[in-house]
Amino acid sequence: MKPIIGITCCTDRNLKHYIADAYLSAIRFAGGVPVILPAGSERDLPLLWPKIDGILLTGGGDIDPFLFGEEPERHLGEIEPGRDPFEIFLCRQALLDDMPVLAICRGMQILNVAAGGDMYQDIYSQFQHKVLQHTQQAARSHLSHTAAVTPGSLLHRLAGQSVVKVNSFHHQAVRKVAEPFETAARASDGVIEAIESRTHRFMLGVQWHPEALLASEDQLSRKIFQTFIESCKKT
Repeated sequence: MKPIIGITCCTDRNLKHYIADAYLSAIRFAGGVPVILPAGSERDLPLLWPKIDGILLTGGGDIDPFLFGEEPERHLGEIEPGRDPFEIFLCRQALLDDMPVLAICRGMQILNVAAGGDMYQDIYSQFQHKVLQHTQQAARSHLSHTAAVTPGSLLHRLAGQSVVKVNSFHHQAVRKVAEPFETAARASDGVIEAIESRTHRFMLGVQWHPEALLASEDQLSRKIFQTFIESCKKT
């Protein structure tokens, strides 16, 4: 049986839901069945949860800083208020039940916040020193900068090397990593590029967008999705 993967989606000011097809295609490529989870589905989650085998937390807008105890900074971008509470609820349930989670870009940030961590509202104005260009001006399939992978991590086993190249489309980033997560990769400027839990079946967050790299046959991206789907299969 193919595992069913619940996928979060973006919301706009008019309360419309939308999602890039690349996320759905990546799940299908790896052997899963994608099911979109609309924001505000907390009440329905008890009905949905037994039917879901894994969660894909997608990218999108900025995260409300009140969720990690801060006022909005000047460079905070547009947030998605209807989305944040549902995803926090979803993440905490996944942590409790050891549900496999792949978290991408904003998804990695919300996963860490749900666990009690915090984040930079804007790395360009808040990071302690000069940062790389993390909002690349190139196609999504372009690998724009490097990331050093933590030895012994799941990501290191998947990559098979200590340094990887990634694409980059963000101005927010994880700051304090909350337990049970550990840093799995950093850019050369020190910005956290991946986190993972070693106490769960599969719980990996990456700051880049592997779903946009499958068409270019990026091997790490393929392994990330394939390993995620494999971890979601019922034993």
